[in-house]
Amino acid sequence: MHVHVNDIDLWYEVQGIGPPVILLHGNGEDHRIFDILIGKLSASRTVYALDSRCHGRSGHSREISYAMMAEDVAAFIRALGLQKPALYGFSDGGIIGLLVASTHPDLLSSLIVSGANTHPAGVKAGWRHLFTVLHFFSRSKLMELMLKEPDIHADDLLKISVPLLVLAGEKDIVKESDTRYIVLHVPGAILKILLGENHQSYVVHSPKLYDAIREFWQLPHTTGSRPDAI
Repeated sequence: MHVHVNDIDLWYEVQGIGPPVILLHGNGEDHRIFDILIGKLSASRTVYALDSRCHGRSGHSREISYAMMAEDVAAFIRALGLQKPALYGFSDGGIIGLLVASTHPDLLSSLIVSGANTHPAGVKAGWRHLFTVLHFFSRSKLMELMLKEPDIHADDLLKISVPLLVLAGEKDIVKESDTRYIVLHVPGAILKILLGENHQSYVVHSPKLYDAIREFWQLPHTTGSRPDAI
């Protein structure tokens, strides 16, 4: 179904009964990458799986930025009257999640991100080169987005006050140093590096992500403290 916010139609799928959780996909994908995760989460949560603007069945705009998509999500939450949803974001979705939690600190109950970077240089050099080549031939604004953004600083991360779990694959395309930068600057953030996994192997059409999310939600969170990493 669609909801109109910020002059754009956002497509979303909703399943389940229980506290709300929002799922955000990565660059060039849509909500269908979460088909297995949605099935598992919907047993105890109401799952809202979105297509970001310029993706899937959502509307297209001439311009696109992570800040714009973060405002889309904030407007989506308010338009549907969702009360303190949890949010999980993969890759670009994780970047969007960080921006939502930073700019709207009272909107979410918790945040989980995986494969998120704070700056284009946070992506390993070989992958940045590949994206540059792909953009040269495609002139895709989605590819250009990854080459120019995001630009998330320590001051932005320090504004995040909700419980945060940061996931990354051992063989992720994002530098581990950038993943740890996020954890270092968000009070109480938890880091989990998944051995043997790459950027998307545990996320896309995979049941593996569910256990990490469930563990995190079961922790006794205390904002402002730093619990031991799981």
